[in-house]
Amino acid sequence: MTEHDVSPFKALDFMRDKAHEFGQKKGYMIFMQEKRKTVKAMLMATSSEKTESAKETYAYSHEDYKTHLAELRDAVADYETLRIQMSAAEAKIEVWRSLESSARAEGRATQ
Repeated sequence: MTEHDVSPFKALDFMRDKAHEFGQKKGYMIFMQEKRKTVKAMLMATSSEKTESAKETYAYSHEDYKTHLAELRDAVADYETLRIQMSAAEAKIEVWRSLESSARAEGRATQ
């Protein structure tokens, strides 16, 4: 890896440019996690089953619940992908710092 491969400015630009999207994805992921409870409650309320256990089984096996879980899976995947990209940008900045520090140390050693 050379200095040309590591641009802290590109990494910082990426982080700045993706900050809003990162926040949006985090918010959507949390919303979907909380909505899961609402979907379950609404399905249990519409169930004609007598016991709470049977209502819960109905809700968990309902197609609406399965659809919501798939949407939640996608929201988490989108958030995690962007979170890892943000971490990679931070790591790239740290690598640049290390390269710069090594270059300074080499410069002092040759003086």
